[in-house]
Amino acid sequence: MAFAPMGPEASFFEVLDRHRASLLAELRRAGGEPSGGGTRLASSSEVLASIENIIQDIITSLARNEAPAFTIDDRSSWENIKFEDSVGLQMVSHCTTRKIKSDSPKSVQKFALILKILSMIYKLVQSNTYATKRDIYYTDSQLFGNQTIVDNIISDISCMLKVPRRSLHILSTSKGLIAGNLRYIEEDGTKVNCTGGATAVAVPSNIQGIRNLITDAKFVLIVEKDATFQRLLDDNFCNKMSPCIMVTGKGVPDLNTRLLVKKLWDTFHTPVFTLVDADPHGVYHWSMSFEAHNLTVPAIRWLGLLPSDLKRLNIPKDSLIPLTKRDHMKLDSILRRPYVTCQPFWRKEMEIMADSKMKAEIQALTFLSSDYLSRVYLPNKLRFGGWI
Repeated sequence: MAFAPMGPEASFFEVLDRHRASLLAELRRAGGEPSGGGTRLASSSEVLASIENIIQDIITSLARNEAPAFTIDDRSSWENIKFEDSVGLQMVSHCTTRKIKSDSPKSVQKFALILKILSMIYKLVQSNTYATKRDIYYTDSQLFGNQTIVDNIISDISCMLKVPRRSLHILSTSKGLIAGNLRYIEEDGTKVNCTGGATAVAVPSNIQGIRNLITDAKFVLIVEKDATFQRLLDDNFCNKMSPCIMVTGKGVPDLNTRLLVKKLWDTFHTPVFTLVDADPHGVYHWSMSFEAHNLTVPAIRWLGLLPSDLKRLNIPKDSLIPLTKRDHMKLDSILRRPYVTCQPFWRKEMEIMADSKMKAEIQALTFLSSDYLSRVYLPNKLRFGGWI
């Protein structure tokens, strides 16, 4: 054993162990490889060749007196997304596309910016150096306008080349935290131990570079809000429920936090659960789209806060929050997504939310007691399989 367990007796984890066994069985039926190892990155030569092919297509178009254009899978259409138990959310094989044309006033600037960032990526890969998205933006902040434009173009390039973003040698700045039953070595040789009790460790900026991961964790808990994550640390949750791992992306999870959770799943096939607010945006945060094989954990389960929990626990109405117009629009959008029809339990929870016209933050559980979340709610959910 890598760690000395400090948490509940072994029988506490019986349902979790059966859940993990069923996940592994499903993975084998789908032809997956339960021994771990992660998603294969595109090699540098493959990325360079893909960029060269795109430039060659542009030259060919110009030689024919045709206006060059980039063809990119349409990531904005949920009709292009499907759900498979063994994979999670992924784009369909024959999805609709959109064109970024060099002769269109609406897209000519974006066409030029894609070319510029492609040239920067080519130099990074060729020289085996890395840059952050922020670095890219500050090479010419006036030209790019804002960071969001750079972020979206990098995502489009990743989609167009059909390679994960980290194969482009562009890193994201990490904002996530991790705590619990995990040790690893960073790319520069730094040894990291996440078992600090009331403190957490920053998620590394280069997930691909970490190695020698060691854990005995029975589950990974993704906590949406940093405040809830910190409260669980203060309540000594990681030690009380040891062995486990707890992660937060501090709201919408950044790329590196998602990559870390994916790496933990690929390496150890430990069940992954999410703890989010019972609101449309909490539901949205654990939905993924493009780069499913590289970022999505198909085994992820919604542990709480479930809309059905609010009635079951008799949470008073004055602890709930009315859905806003924006909430209703987001909820309707999620319910219309084709893959939701394959998930009746998800749909039922969202319909409960829509019918009640109310939402709730995880903090609503403090009505029952200040430590109800860590002392009662989460332990019972984990022990008796209260997830969907």
